[in-house]
Amino acid sequence: MARNRRRRLGAWLLALLVLAVVLALYEADRTGVSEPSAGPCPDSALQCPGTSPAPGPTPTPSPSADPSATGSPSPSATTAPSAATPSPGSGGAPTTGPCSSPGACGFPDARTTGPRIALERHDTGNTSVKTDGTVIKGWDIRGALDVYANDVTIIDSRITSTNWWGINLRPGYSGLRVLHTTITAVPGKGPDNGGVDYAVSNMGGSSIEVGWCDISVFGNALSMGQGELHDNYVHDIVAFRNQGGEWQHTDAVISGGGNKGRLTIRHNTLLNPVPVEQGASAAIGLFADTGSVSSVVVDGNWLAGGAYALYGGGSGATGIQVTDNVFSAQYHPNGGAYGLVAAWNAGGAGNVWHGNRTADGRPVVPEPTP
Repeated sequence: MARNRRRRLGAWLLALLVLAVVLALYEADRTGVSEPSAGPCPDSALQCPGTSPAPGPTPTPSPSADPSATGSPSPSATTAPSAATPSPGSGGAPTTGPCSSPGACGFPDARTTGPRIALERHDTGNTSVKTDGTVIKGWDIRGALDVYANDVTIIDSRITSTNWWGINLRPGYSGLRVLHTTITAVPGKGPDNGGVDYAVSNMGGSSIEVGWCDISVFGNALSMGQGELHDNYVHDIVAFRNQGGEWQHTDAVISGGGNKGRLTIRHNTLLNPVPVEQGASAAIGLFADTGSVSSVVVDGNWLAGGAYALYGGGSGATGIQVTDNVFSAQYHPNGGAYGLVAAWNAGGAGNVWHGNRTADGRPVVPEPTP
């Protein structure tokens, strides 16, 4: 009898163990949060967890704003375009001669960016991610992600935000990757007097990677002092008046200076269609708002719109390499409303200007900064 009782007790314990495992797997699937693992590198990432970063200066946090997280998600249709994955930073743009449009000349567009798989809707609202190594894949998110964790990857997903941002990396955290993802917002529904500010904001102390993403609506789409921005399509930025009642300055990529890490902007299509009287600044705005601009690579991009298509960092800028970019007259005859380039410091240490041209093949030579 004692032996039978022990057998029955063992059977019950085994059944309880199986039930606990099933419940744990269900909860992990429901929340979409994966624990850190030594698995393969995320698809197409330039750098994997645990690998050594590329040589360069020690990065410091970028001066992005830190508004409170408010707002609520609003539904939109799920999309799942299929696109081949090119190698990071690869370009088909010719080095000379005319170029009719970004897509026709090998630059990113809607066909080569965004998710490559079908998506599952998740009404997360404005969510904090706090588990290191989290991977979010195949989600159609109605909300925004505030990242308080290391080595987080968002891949093959869509984010529709009504928050200040789509994805925000908080200070003290690193290793964020955003790949093959559509990041957009609902015009008029954001917390900044109806506007939305940052598609991806890097407040962390190291480089992040944003690649093959389709980004629209946000006023300052990619906001950071250090990062690897490649093969993205930024378009259809929407103008809005901020909470102070002033037109928000808009930029496809913006950096406020003062950073120690490297910012690489390579093989992106960066469009700023906003009229200058409604706040347009640049396609790429390198501004010395919080310190001198340094260690920036701007290579092989298609640029159009803004007051000037490119702000080059100003008189104190150093280590700025601007090479083989195409400046388009898509919105203004001179690239931007006032011209192609402003604030370029030709005499700055390590500054390089080479191979830049207009879409019809003419060389672009910036005027020196006074």
